[in-house]
Amino acid sequence: MINIGKYNTLEVKREKEFGFYLGDEGKVDVLLPKSVAEGKSIQVGEKVEVFVYRDSKDRPIATFKKPLVTVGEVAYLKVVFQTEFGAFIDFGLDRDIFVPIKEQRFKLHTGSKYLFYVYLDKTGRIAATTDVENYILNAKDEEKEFKVGEEVIAQIYSKGQSGTIHVAIDSKYKGMILPNEYYIDFYPGTEMKLRVKRIYEDGIIGLTPRKTRLNERDQIQEDILKYLKKNGGFMPFNDKSNPDDIKATFNTSKNYFKMALGGLMKDGKIVQEKEGTRLK
Repeated sequence: MINIGKYNTLEVKREKEFGFYLGDEGKVDVLLPKSVAEGKSIQVGEKVEVFVYRDSKDRPIATFKKPLVTVGEVAYLKVVFQTEFGAFIDFGLDRDIFVPIKEQRFKLHTGSKYLFYVYLDKTGRIAATTDVENYILNAKDEEKEFKVGEEVIAQIYSKGQSGTIHVAIDSKYKGMILPNEYYIDFYPGTEMKLRVKRIYEDGIIGLTPRKTRLNERDQIQEDILKYLKKNGGFMPFNDKSNPDDIKATFNTSKNYFKMALGGLMKDGKIVQEKEGTRLK
């Protein structure tokens, strides 16, 4: 049996001017065009490992080229074209993968990358879906270890009603960002550098986009000074300001904002007034 969308080890059955016909013990033959044989010396009777997919006429075709993903896997792939019926994503070969409208859980944008699960549809064609939740792996089950404080790269694939953001670390392992860990909105497909904050008993990795306490304080102090200089040395914010106003302007919590203000006052760079804060 030849598996579409996966690697197959097949025997070279016969050679033609335009390519080689490969097969297994069954009756189905797959064409390996000489144009993609990559100059390899191929002999009738030998076995070769190839990736098999369908060409524009839905005929099975083989290649030595390495796709970005195979059927049954999740990958972070770019949308290259859209129609009223669905989108097409690049997976590294000369034919793109189709993502039907019904398999899009959110609006896709051409040129952007998202996490997709790749599967075979009812007709045996390679297709993809943004519904990846059931295919993201649990680090605990895979015996993959992460350490608190470790920095990782992850891609967002969904957002829960409670505001919890669900991500895949390295496009593979389950992670989440709780609502109190971020202060700006994120859209599915966003790739982020995150820090491991907690490892839950069920194996899911708790993450945060925030820096360590001291590093975040330094960043907020820098943002405050930039704001003051840009606005004539004054801002209508102090340690009594509304938390929502602070969050909207500086993308941080009131506690971190107060900590940053305290550091700047100690350094003699600012002075707080009833109406706000001024540069010294």
